[in-house]
Amino acid sequence: MTRTAFIAAASTVALALPAAAIAQEATTPPAPVAVAQLRTADGTDAGTVTAWRGPLGLLFRVEGRNWPAGWHGVHLHTTGVCDGPGFTSAGGHVDHASMDRAHGLLNMNGGPELGDLQNVYAAADGTAMAEVYASGAQTSAQGQDLMDEDGFSFVVHANPDDHVSQPIGGAGPRIACGVFEPR
Repeated sequence: MTRTAFIAAASTVALALPAAAIAQEATTPPAPVAVAQLRTADGTDAGTVTAWRGPLGLLFRVEGRNWPAGWHGVHLHTTGVCDGPGFTSAGGHVDHASMDRAHGLLNMNGGPELGDLQNVYAAADGTAMAEVYASGAQTSAQGQDLMDEDGFSFVVHANPDDHVSQPIGGAGPRIACGVFEPR
């Protein structure tokens, strides 16, 4: 084997090893960082939301129960308190620590807020299954820590969010709420 061929073969093996290690790490899912038990104003079970920390934000798995059929706006709220009937105790939407932004994932005039999420669809039987992502949100010192002293909550609205209208995208009343508990 020539010296050039040996170096090329050794380089290929050396480059393949880190890639294999990265591929192995990527197949091991991280543990959830928080879970919220959703309840309606009368205390009915409305499902669970599980949060995972990613490199650039938080991924939320929504497993809804007993929701009205159709699309629903869902948001992260600033306070970990869910007192009914209107769940106003959950505060407003989580926003960026460094600046106030306008509501709406599609708002080209200063949006979105950190707590703005994608809509979730509930089937005719009241179940909702989705994963929604909050870019930039964190539950650690890497970013704005949502698991601060007063916690944070997940709120389900009666209507879909149009992702532009102020202040909540026309999503209507808050119909379910859950406080995130660390895992």
